[in-house]
Parts: sequence; structure tokens; C-alpha cells
Amino acid sequence: MSEAPHDLRQRAIRSFVVRAGRLTAAQQRALDQLWPRFGIEYSPAPLELDALFGRRAPRVLEIGFGNGEHLAHLAAGHPEQDFIGVEVHPPGVGQLLLRIEAAQLTNLRVSRHDAVEVLERQIAPDSLDQILVLFPDPWHKKRHHKRRLVSPAFGQLAASRLKAGGVLHLATDWEPYAQWMLEVLGAEPLLENLAADGRWALRDPQRNPTRFERRGERLGHVVHDLRFQRRLPPTNDPA
Repeated sequence: MSEAPHDLRQRAIRSFVVRAGRLTAAQQRALDQLWPRFGIEYSPAPLELDALFGRRAPRVLEIGFGNGEHLAHLAAGHPEQDFIGVEVHPPGVGQLLLRIEAAQLTNLRVSRHDAVEVLERQIAPDSLDQILVLFPDPWHKKRHHKRRLVSPAFGQLAASRLKAGGVLHLATDWEPYAQWMLEVLGAEPLLENLAADGRWALRDPQRNPTRFERRGERLGHVVHDLRFQRRLPPTNDPA
């Protein structure tokens, strides 16, 4: 397994703060009873994804799925694909487990760990078809920018875990963070912006609006989507 970027591997600053959210009785039941079936325990070794899902299929990983509404919608609508959701907040994990149970989803698994460490240690290079980062915490204040998930090191790591042609899809309603993402990911040699003008992508009509997206729209924020593709290897076809 290739080494992760040094400043991510050694980092002490997290892009999240685990808040003491209150678990409902149903969410606690889900964590107690459904986690053993659908949860992925953290271990610093690559997952055998074919064994985890019992098949070989396109794989999608979402970082920070919130309450899981969007991810469960995707998994239900695309049974031919497998999905992994990564979230650190227990109420959101419990809520997604309940959605999995209610919809009887067999193509969705859940991780409750730092997404960067999951990508570094548990996801092998060249193994994902898509990575979703929808409405991550923008860490508005300048002194907190170092906490932002999207950084040059993250761009390099995410690109390395995508297959050739795989897509990193991001969205934010915070304009300065959108510009930050565009600049940072545009400078990653392994990634290519799929937007025709090299800037913002069209909103995916299949994307179920997240709670954070709906809140941003109520506040009058403009939502920016970005789609970057892992570059395809050069062809050796002679001219």
C-alpha cells in the first residue's frame, strides 16, 4: 500500500469536532443492534471491499453524511452500486442505520471514524469510483482554515483512492470555501475539472437536497458543485 501524504498522516488538527449530540432511543437501538451488521470497525489495514459487500460493483464513498438522508436515497436508487458512508457523529450514524433497516438496503455500510484516516488506511489505492464531500464544515474564520477538510494533501489522497476516471464530487454553499476548493483541487496533477469552463459543475439532478443545502438556500446562499475526475492514463496509441 502506498504511503499517505506526510502532513495528513502526521496531522493533529481534525477537520471536525465531535459534538455531544443527544441520541434518541431509536438511534441507540440502531447502534446496539444494527451496527454489528452494517458498521465498519476501524482498523489500519485495507478493507476487502468485495468480501465486505459479497460482490464486485462500482464503489462510492461519502464523507460526512450528516443524518444519512442523501446517502440512503442514493443507495436505494442505485442497487447496482455499493456505498460507504463515513461520519463521526453518533446520532447521524444511528439515523442512517435506521434508514438502512427501513429500506432493507444491502449495498450500504457505515464507518464511524475520521474520514482521512479511513481513506489513508482502510481504502486501497485505485479502488473507488466516486467520492462525495457534500457541504463540509467551511470553518469560516481565517484562524480555523487549517481545519478545513479540503487541502492539497487531501486532494492528493482522495485522487489516489479513485480509479482512473473516478470522480471527486463536492458541494458547498459558502462562497469562499468554494473558491478555496476550486483553487486547491485545480492544482492537483492527478485531477481534472470536469466543468466545461473549468469552474463550477451543474447540479446533479439525482442529488437529493441535504439538510445543509436546504438551510443554505433558505439563507440565500448560492450552492456550488465541483466535479473533478482522476485523470486517465495516457494512451500509447501511435498518431
